[in-house]
Amino acid sequence: MDSSVYVFVEDLRGEGVERVLDRISGYGVSGVTVGAVHHASRDVTPHGLSRLTLRHDGAHFTPPPELFDGLRLRPVPGYTDALDGLAEACAKRSLKLHAWTVFLRNATLGTEHPDVTVRDCFGDRGSLTDLCPAHPDVRAYAVALARAVARLGADSVVAESLHFRPLKPQRSFVPLGPMDAYLFGLCFCDYCMRRATDLGVDAEVAREECARIVGGVFDGDPPAQGEVTRAALTAYAGPDVVAYARARSETVTTLVSEVASAVADEGSKLVFIDSTGAVKGYADGLPTPGLAAHDAWQFGVDLVALGDLVPAFGVLAYARDAARVADDVAAYLRSVGKDREVRAVLRPGHPDSDSTDRLVAKARGAKAAGAMAIDFYAYGLVPYPVLDRIPAALSETP
Repeated sequence: MDSSVYVFVEDLRGEGVERVLDRISGYGVSGVTVGAVHHASRDVTPHGLSRLTLRHDGAHFTPPPELFDGLRLRPVPGYTDALDGLAEACAKRSLKLHAWTVFLRNATLGTEHPDVTVRDCFGDRGSLTDLCPAHPDVRAYAVALARAVARLGADSVVAESLHFRPLKPQRSFVPLGPMDAYLFGLCFCDYCMRRATDLGVDAEVAREECARIVGGVFDGDPPAQGEVTRAALTAYAGPDVVAYARARSETVTTLVSEVASAVADEGSKLVFIDSTGAVKGYADGLPTPGLAAHDAWQFGVDLVALGDLVPAFGVLAYARDAARVADDVAAYLRSVGKDREVRAVLRPGHPDSDSTDRLVAKARGAKAAGAMAIDFYAYGLVPYPVLDRIPAALSETP
């Protein structure tokens, strides 16, 4: 069975390429998924060169300059030599190389060009980390970036944040319910509104309704209760808002199609990951009841449409329960098609897996549900004894 371990470039720089790949090869996996383009973060790294690692927005290679000629947005330089010799080192160990690429989550570009970021129903651009997938400059950047990463010679380009993202304020002392937060997170930039209007949606009415509802909660109205579903959202915010939310799928589908074609033209393939599974279970491994495949629409992800355009999908199966992992994988396959490659991404330790047996059960469940690959996230974030659970998980998924 195909498999890989997610690795950050800081792992390679801190421990050395040879040492990291030797250890990963020893787990019995068939590949590594390396963060070629990543976003800023601050992570506890138990066996890193630094035990608290600061990551910065950056492309960790030198992109071909001709790909970005005339484009307004260009990759933020990271550790541009971090991947030097990596493909050869992987080939020496018969390891596949997958290039993990974060596309539209980039605070550096958003701060430099705030007009390409999402704009909420009040007209504010308070999420400078989130580039809007409807903006033409963002779309051109994403396609060029995909080509640049594909030219690294990787077996696949693993796409993260190639869709709308949820609202994530650092602090909020207003008790926004899930539906209020969802409405507050919708983008109403000129390009999003124009695309929705072209699809027959009254975008201005949708914006006014979102501002009215969220503004009311700010003024003391009780927040909405319950999960975000289309039916609940229709009852709470009205059909124009739901139609506006649904229109976002056209933006994402066409962008992913362009990126997938660009990657294929360069001789690689796209593995599409939507963040729904992480949003639902990242903090504690206890995802909210709705399956990720059923809720992906909230971020503009139409899995049925993408199933005709994308050869492979990664399912962020961030759950403690093996049955939930199996259900998430099965739901994805029902949406994208049984002939698509679905890769289950598991966390081998906290907060999802408290033992080898639990990880084994989840890997077995994912395989039984139809996953063609098991990937493990992530090398530098968990202790070595936790990583040592991986061989047992793979031995149960031949």
